Amino acid sequence: MGRWRPPPERSTPYITAEGYAALEAESAALWARRRDTVTALSAAAAEGDRSENAEYIYRKKELREIDRRIRYLQKRMPSLTVVSEVGDRSKVFFGAYVTLVREDDSEVTYRIVGADELDPSKGYISLDSPLAKRLLKAEEGDEITHVVAGETTVFEVLAIRYAD
Repeated sequence: MGRWRPPPERSTPYITAEGYAALEAESAALWARRRDTVTALSAAAAEGDRSENAEYIYRKKELREIDRRIRYLQKRMPSLTVVSEVGDRSKVFFGAYVTLVREDDSEVTYRIVGADELDPSKGYISLDSPLAKRLLKAEEGDEITHVVAGETTVFEVLAIRYAD
């Protein structure tokens, strides 16, 4: 018997214009890749015995993965809300680039984005993350206390900017 887990909380349906454009580009690329995969799958199927045909098995698996991602994008994209305008630019809201200073005077910059455009290598954090929730509505000069695994870090908001 499998382990039942409750469904995860739904992520916020917000996305930046750049993030939505990236999802559209990914969807178009997946459809093109799917066409190539189906062609390769047909060629592998024509070779005969499918039970021991590694190329056929690999292409079936690849097609499943592509179809799963396409299905996800087709369900998710219509429910997304593109946020392009923020009212008060002196506070931290969705889409903001926030520069923080730690207690040891090291700086770090994060951008608050939707769950579908999360990218830690660029410093993009999800609106649903605990740090982003603490940063919302903060102003320059505010101190934010963030606790991770029992370790407390105090940040000061150094700068807030938005992409134009």
